[in-house]
Amino acid sequence: MNLTLSTYEAKARFSEVMRLVREGRTVHISYHGKPVAEIRPIQGEKKRTLEEHLDDLERRGLVSPPAELGPFRPGPVVRRPGALQRFLDERE
Repeated sequence: MNLTLSTYEAKARFSEVMRLVREGRTVHISYHGKPVAEIRPIQGEKKRTLEEHLDDLERRGLVSPPAELGPFRPGPVVRRPGALQRFLDERE
């Protein structure tokens, strides 16, 4: 199902329009009730893997590779069981 928006609505809801396009939907734009444009996903573009995306971000300097932790290794997070029950008991 395609969505049709006026130019004013498309401008006001641009972030939502882009989210819909990223999800694979097509959005039509109208001017005075007449369709004038279509925003749709690029066809045939290869989806990148997470590793390819991270490599690209590293090359662009937007992220850095993880540092070595050395001898320090974080341990598991220990959660006390029954937190909900203790909370409910305290309320009464």
